[in-house]
Amino acid sequence: MPDIPPETALAAAGHRTLSDQAYARLRHDVIQGTFPPGARLGIEQLRSVYAVGATPLREALHRLSAEGFAVVEGQRGFRVADISVRELRELTELRIVIEGLALRESVEQANDDWESRVVAAFHHLQKVEKQGEPDPALWEARNKEFHLALISQCQSRWLMRIYELLYDQHRRYRVLARMDRADRDIHGEHVAMMEAALARDIEKLLECHEAHIRNTVSALEHRLLLDSDD
Repeated sequence: MPDIPPETALAAAGHRTLSDQAYARLRHDVIQGTFPPGARLGIEQLRSVYAVGATPLREALHRLSAEGFAVVEGQRGFRVADISVRELRELTELRIVIEGLALRESVEQANDDWESRVVAAFHHLQKVEKQGEPDPALWEARNKEFHLALISQCQSRWLMRIYELLYDQHRRYRVLARMDRADRDIHGEHVAMMEAALARDIEKLLECHEAHIRNTVSALEHRLLLDSDD
């Protein structure tokens, strides 16, 4: 295999870095609703927003398309993927299965370090949830930290990759639906999950986890249907 000149390798690494940065920023902004469902993702527009060249942006958009966050429209370019109640239900069923498998393996492989991670993540989440009106971005970060802690002993790279994608797709719906958490005892649901996890009661944990996800989706569906009637 021929040697690659150092300058070529550095250029390639720099290009990957730009592409990765564009992908991370675009992905975040799509999930957060900065670009709403159906919005056109024009290259020239994005170049001015992110100060990145056209090639890294196209690569980033193709990656987002592969993950279902964007759609390729032939010669017309890219747009943000639409949302629907039907898709939300499909994502929900998949998330329950995938995260359930990860939870089962994680608890089966549980040790003291895992328990410490779960307790610490719950403590951080609890501090936010006990605030009168918690900052949505901070709550989302702490919520993800807690769910990740629960499955952190899962050794399957594929399960973790699929989980991450499904979680972020769900998160896009939560952000767009502007879900009101006041009508639910979400903190109580998290307590039930933590207690079942620490007791190593896998079946109870899976039961609490499924109820938690379905409660969230029920609220999201209600919100989305209301918005469609406006």
